Amino acid sequence: MLPRAQALISEAALTGNLTALARRGGARLLLPVKADAYGHGLEAVARVAARHPDVWGFGVAVPQEAVTLAALGLGKPVLLLTPPALEEVGLLADLGVRLPVASLAEADALPPHARAHLKVDTGMNRLGARPDEAVAVGLRLAERGVLEGAYTHFATADEPDLSFAHEQLSRFRRVLEALPPVLAHAANGGGVLSFGPLPGLALARPGLAAYGYPPAHLRDRARLTPVMTLRARVTHVHAVHPGETVSYGGLWRATRETTVATVGFGYADGYPRGATGRAQVLVAGERRPVLGRICMDQCMVDVTGLEVRPGDWVEAWGADEITVSDVAAWGGTVEYEVLTGVGARVKRVPVPEEVTAGG
Repeated sequence: MLPRAQALISEAALTGNLTALARRGGARLLLPVKADAYGHGLEAVARVAARHPDVWGFGVAVPQEAVTLAALGLGKPVLLLTPPALEEVGLLADLGVRLPVASLAEADALPPHARAHLKVDTGMNRLGARPDEAVAVGLRLAERGVLEGAYTHFATADEPDLSFAHEQLSRFRRVLEALPPVLAHAANGGGVLSFGPLPGLALARPGLAAYGYPPAHLRDRARLTPVMTLRARVTHVHAVHPGETVSYGGLWRATRETTVATVGFGYADGYPRGATGRAQVLVAGERRPVLGRICMDQCMVDVTGLEVRPGDWVEAWGADEITVSDVAAWGGTVEYEVLTGVGARVKRVPVPEEVTAGG
């Protein structure tokens, strides 16, 4: 069946972003590919990134993602960033998945062939051992011969005020000073762009920035290009007469003769319903308003004056005219939620196109 909606994934943009972030951070990358690579498609993204010389490995959020990556055989380490269940530890260790550890009990439960990354909670208060507990856990892991890395997570590195991020970094460094040498990592995308190289930290973990969306106030720190273009086909074209309404609730009423195209994507595909009344799309290179309430599977667009037929493509977002940032703002949310909400019925299509990125 022909897909009604496609997410075009630019391999060149992704590669350029990885190069730019590794250069800015002065470190190799532990690329987060959780949540289906932020909606971009886990396998497609991982295969491209695995060929990049600056990518050390991948970070995932749940064991199934780690198992999927291991099955691809890409030859790159995989770190599970959140704790597994005890009964999952053995299988994950057998697959070579690096495991997060934040307690003595977790350290003692690891099989001898496991490789662990000590998770230190320096102020995020989500996961990890507090600094005064982390040293003992790290030393236990070292005694057992399974300690490979240590990491923490910045809570505010994407904010203009970096005072708390500096405090977190100081707490983390004090833990590292008490441990044998490890692969240390802390910087998310905001951290990479805010701090640049962090001496003693061999890896960085830029997430959304790797997919082309840095914090707005940090966009001048590296040249990044959005990786995904979302487009969908026109399924129907019809006339709406003055006084008639469009979509649920009759929110939009025609004041003139209007040509309306129905487009085959909606909020079940990742186009936020909250963008109703504000959203625009690109039709034949022109910005056109989405009319009325966005539906689960469809939305309607004013195409008056354009030559539009069923089967034509309409662009919801991309790298230039309309971006995910625009759609997120219209929907009252953030880029993360829009991208990770792109549904499974949207076909991911890797595109090895030539783009300017990573300069």
